Amino acid sequence: MTVKGANSKNSPKFDDSQRQYDAVLFMSFGGPEKNEDVIPFLENVTEGRGIPKERLAEVGEHYFHFGGKSPINDQNIALIKAIEKELEHQNINLPVYFGNRNWDPYISDTMQQMKDDGVKRAVCFVTSGYSCYSGCRQYREDIVNAQEKVGEGAPEIDKIRVFYNHPGFIESTLLSIKESLSNWDTSDQKKVKIAFTAHSIPNSQAENSDYEVQLNETCRIITEDLNHTNYDMVYQSRSGSPRIPWLEPDILDYMDQISNEGVKDLLIVPIGFISDHMEVLYDLDTEAVEKAEELGMKMERVPTVGVSKPFVEMVIDLIKERMTKNPERKTLGERGPNHDICPVDCCKVVTGV
Repeated sequence: MTVKGANSKNSPKFDDSQRQYDAVLFMSFGGPEKNEDVIPFLENVTEGRGIPKERLAEVGEHYFHFGGKSPINDQNIALIKAIEKELEHQNINLPVYFGNRNWDPYISDTMQQMKDDGVKRAVCFVTSGYSCYSGCRQYREDIVNAQEKVGEGAPEIDKIRVFYNHPGFIESTLLSIKESLSNWDTSDQKKVKIAFTAHSIPNSQAENSDYEVQLNETCRIITEDLNHTNYDMVYQSRSGSPRIPWLEPDILDYMDQISNEGVKDLLIVPIGFISDHMEVLYDLDTEAVEKAEELGMKMERVPTVGVSKPFVEMVIDLIKERMTKNPERKTLGERGPNHDICPVDCCKVVTGV
């Protein structure tokens, strides 16, 4: 596996200056902690989208199935602790602040705390490795809204680039795939169908971002390393109005399809996610497991990268990029590093979705 670097001081989409930071801002989606939180949380998630209350109650059952508590906050806290430990190990003296889009700790409250603590500038890690409205631009909008709410003296925030082709993300995923494939005899592994999954988004948003291109590039990098051509990119966890087209095929429909084609061995790799949160636990470990049993299919689900050492080291590497003049930007594959300064029209909003 060859790691590429990029020194792109002549490109306007990169920030090649040496930045001084007071802190790291860790941003994520958020999730409820108990049954009473579920519907208010889902109302936050779907605000302004006109989702009927009946649909919220239906989705809420996914959370009630697990006692109303999403695992995402605990998983994020575990990742933050691992990041703090690695920062200390590398003698980087930056405190880490935690802010969510949809639940406590809300980003606006975190921004206020950062201001109160005297933070002037922070580098931001977002728990999304791909470019799309909800995975990148909306987080940047959340930051701006929080800064406006806090007012004068709110810290400046620099978001790090998306990491879908960073060696640390790829290496962590490859290690887990190889371990999961070992559940099949070596002679049988090539016949195992690999289904890479990610959160579906509306087609109109996909057309205005590099989401599909980046996902397919991640699949290509991984399968070339594995020398495994028997794979597909599929989607899961769609929401919203059924009248609006979203990326397909859905993982459950896909399982029906490949079963009809005679596939009996399936490995699901949730490359669109970095932790085993609700979409993974319910859509894959519950619904897809039940579907596999119904179809008589042997199915394994690969763990997400979580707090694996290569992934945590990747986060620190990306933070150091923004602290370094004319940095080397490590990537795998052919596309090179993504921009760390988003153009004005990047992942732009598409109304009506």
